[in-house]
Amino acid sequence: MKAPFDLTKEEMKAYGYKIIDIIAEHYDTIESQKPVTSGTRAQMDSLFLQEAPNSPMPANEVLDFVMQNVIPHSNLTTHPKSFSFVPGPSNYISTLADTLATGFNIFSGGWIVSPAAAELEIVTMNWLLKMFDFPVQKGGGIFTSGGSMANLTALVTARRIKCGDDFSKAIIYLSDQAHSSNIKAIRVLGFKKEQIRIIPTDLEFKISFNKLKNAIAKDRLEGNQPFCIIASAGTTNTGTVDPLDEIADICEKENLWMHVDGAYGGAAILSKKGSRVLRGIERADSLTVDPHKWFYQPYEIGCLLVKDSSWLSNTFSEKPEYLRDIEGNESEINFYDYGIQLTRRFRALKFYMSIKTYGLDTFKKAVTYSIDLAEQTEDLLRKSKNWEIVSPATLAIINYRYNPIGLNLSETELDKLNQEISARVTKSKEALLVTTVLQNQVVLRMCLINPRTTFEHIKETFTQSETFATEILAEWKK
Repeated sequence: MKAPFDLTKEEMKAYGYKIIDIIAEHYDTIESQKPVTSGTRAQMDSLFLQEAPNSPMPANEVLDFVMQNVIPHSNLTTHPKSFSFVPGPSNYISTLADTLATGFNIFSGGWIVSPAAAELEIVTMNWLLKMFDFPVQKGGGIFTSGGSMANLTALVTARRIKCGDDFSKAIIYLSDQAHSSNIKAIRVLGFKKEQIRIIPTDLEFKISFNKLKNAIAKDRLEGNQPFCIIASAGTTNTGTVDPLDEIADICEKENLWMHVDGAYGGAAILSKKGSRVLRGIERADSLTVDPHKWFYQPYEIGCLLVKDSSWLSNTFSEKPEYLRDIEGNESEINFYDYGIQLTRRFRALKFYMSIKTYGLDTFKKAVTYSIDLAEQTEDLLRKSKNWEIVSPATLAIINYRYNPIGLNLSETELDKLNQEISARVTKSKEALLVTTVLQNQVVLRMCLINPRTTFEHIKETFTQSETFATEILAEWKK
């Protein structure tokens, strides 16, 4: 009897070649595509909502349906005009590496199941430890699905080490610009709202150092247990980096855990400008970085680094009877002992293959290019009578708004105008350009980490934005 899911070798090759052709064509023609799509729930239901079929249909028909209906209704985060959120530039080698890892269905949880997968995770983790000047021999880490899971893993570890089993009086500190995944992680861990201190930021969107120290002192006096500070190394809103050295000084003095959320900005360590801004990051106890952001990897690959790998194994290791035969020696790491997941996909392969193929210098040039491009964009905006910088270029992120000199628009009018500019640019599908809120102002935000993005792409979007702004102001006069 033929196995129910088997195809012939010829069928597999023909189907695989068709998919590779589609992916290669996508990479080759990405600039000519539209970065933005749209679709209501009703529209999506009309395309996809149906019962699971009992009878088979030809594989090529299913693939054709997906290419006609699924892919066109997904934004292209790899597009050079995808300016919003944090783009996912990716690279072709890592894309195919993911295909290999999935094709062989490699389990990357325990050493005995795949020693090569575990070894590559150790090797690539060591590369990252060296980049951030963490101790390679004693330090360690784990690849996760993304920054959210890396932050959660870090905070579980910090709580166990600093608080033990009783965290009823434990207090954690973070800024009002910290990523929302940190708040989510804190809630998942069972901390009450009263145990979270959200510290205001200053005019540069950095955590207020004085207010942080005041909050810690007050908590000590009230009999609470300060145990962790979350510092941001590249906030999502502005790219801002908190004063890491100063925060490290506090943590050392107060015996607090220092976790740095560098999910966005950590990779800037590869550039000279970025490494200066990130000074002090090497003093953290734990550090989140997201290779699927500025290391140009496909989703999903986040990473947590720690100064002492035993912190992870002592926090997460369990010894059920059904795993007793796969416990290796201490050097043969079972990564299910380092985090929450037992079943893990082989995330290290794409990172390993892309670094080996392109070389680290290529990644350094790409990161440096992005930082320089944002600064060039800032220079362009400052020379214009129409645009106002709200948050300057910082680690390839810039925030600005349309505020022409001489019009004297009110704050309400400016908010409405910039929101509408964003809506019309996005509706045109020529660029993805959305807003955020800084200092109670609605502003436009560009995140420029895609090495395919050129200065011409940016100027085209500014020209389009100005055209829409003129139209909107004319409509208001009618």
